[in-house]
Amino acid sequence: MANRRSFLNKLGLLSATAITANLFQPAWSRDLQYALDGALGTDPAELASDEDFWYYIQQSYTISSNFINLNNGGVAPAPKTVADAMKRYYDISNEAPSYFMWRIIDQGREPLRKNLAQLAGCEAEELALLRNASEALETVIFGIELKAGDEVVLAKQDYPNMIGAWKQREKREGIKLVWINLDLPSEDVDYMVSQYTNAFTQRTKLVQVTHMINWIGQKLPVRKIADAAKQRGIDVLVDGAHTFAQFEFKLPDLNCDYFGTSLHKWLGAPIGTGFLYVRKEKIKQVWPLFGAGEKEEENIRKFEHLGTRPFFIEEAIDKAIDFYEMIGAKRKEERLLYLKNYWMSRVKDLPGVRLHTSMKKEFGCAIGLVSVDGKTPGELDSFLWDQYKIHSVGINWENIHGVRITPNVYTTTKNLDRLVEAIGRFAKS
Repeated sequence: MANRRSFLNKLGLLSATAITANLFQPAWSRDLQYALDGALGTDPAELASDEDFWYYIQQSYTISSNFINLNNGGVAPAPKTVADAMKRYYDISNEAPSYFMWRIIDQGREPLRKNLAQLAGCEAEELALLRNASEALETVIFGIELKAGDEVVLAKQDYPNMIGAWKQREKREGIKLVWINLDLPSEDVDYMVSQYTNAFTQRTKLVQVTHMINWIGQKLPVRKIADAAKQRGIDVLVDGAHTFAQFEFKLPDLNCDYFGTSLHKWLGAPIGTGFLYVRKEKIKQVWPLFGAGEKEEENIRKFEHLGTRPFFIEEAIDKAIDFYEMIGAKRKEERLLYLKNYWMSRVKDLPGVRLHTSMKKEFGCAIGLVSVDGKTPGELDSFLWDQYKIHSVGINWENIHGVRITPNVYTTTKNLDRLVEAIGRFAKS
C-alpha cells in the first residue's frame, strides 16, 4: 500500500486537481489514464514487473473474487469498456432489430474491418469477420480445392477441431494426411522446421502450422516453415487462435496464405468473435463455408454469409482494439511473459515438478504446462480447484500431459504466489 501511495503521489493522483477533475469519468478509468501517462518512456520489460502500474490495468476488469482464473487460454474476460459497449449495442438493437442491426449498427463493420486489418498488418480486403478460429480455419480446410491423392501436412499436436475437419476431407474425398509428431517443448528451431519440411513431397499441396501449440504454449517457427513451403509451391495455413494479441507480430511476418484466430482470447473482445485472413490473390481459390455465390468471387466478404448474427457482439471489437492499443502490444507481451516465468521459476526446482514450456521469449509467452511425477493431470487440476480455488485445465493430448496455467494482464503476482504454494504442497503429498 505504501508503494502504491508513492506511485499515486508521483503521478499526482492524490492531488486536489486530480480529485476534482473529470468528475464524470469513472475513478478506475481516470486512475488508469494517469498510470499510463506516468509509464511513458519506461521500457516495457522493466514495466512488466511494476505491480503498481498493472494494478490499474487490473481495475479495468470485472473479475470474480470467488476463485483465481488461470485458464485464460480458453476464453478470456473482456475489459469493462468492451462489455459495456456490447450491452449498449444490444439494448439499441433490441429496440427494433431489423432496423438498428441491419441499417445502423452494421454500418460499423467496414470501419471495424479496417481497424482490425491495421492491427494485423494486412489489407482490409484480405480480412473476413467471423466468430472464432475454428470457423475461420475450417472455411479454408473445407474450401480449398484438393483431389484424391493430394497431401496435407499437419501435426498430431494441432487443435482437435482442425484435425477433425481434415479427417472428414480424407474420408470423403481421399486426400492424404501426412502426420508429424512433435517432441515438445523444444528450443531447437532446426528440429521443428525439419519435422515439417521432411514431410513435404511433390504431392504436398498445403501445410497447416499451429503458431502456438495451445496445450503447452510452444511457439513454432512459422516463418521458416512457410518460407520452405513457398519454395516448393505449397500453401500455408496458420492456426493463430492463441497468438493474435498475445505477443507482437504482423501477418506479413509469417508469410502465410491463410490465418485464422479468435478475438475472445487475447484481444479481449466479446465471446464469439474472430477473423479469417486470406492472401488477396488466394481468395478466388477458396469456396465459402456457407453458400454465397461463386468460388471465383474475389470479395473477402463472401466468407461472411452467416445469416442473421449478433451484430452487437461484433461491433464491440473496436473497444477491445482500443484497450489493447492503450496498453501497448509490447507492454502486454512482456507482462504475460513475466507472469509465466514468475510462477515457473519458483516451482522448477521443486522435487517431482516438471515444466513442459520454454521460459525463453522466442519459444513461449503466457501459457505454461506443469506436471508432477507420479500424479495425473486430473489429480493436480482437481487439487488446485478443491484446495485453492484455482481454475486451470488438465491436458491429456497425444504426448502432452500436464496442467495448463494461463494468466492474463489482470492476474497478480499474489495470485501466482498462491499457485506456487499449491503446486509445492501437491508435490509433497
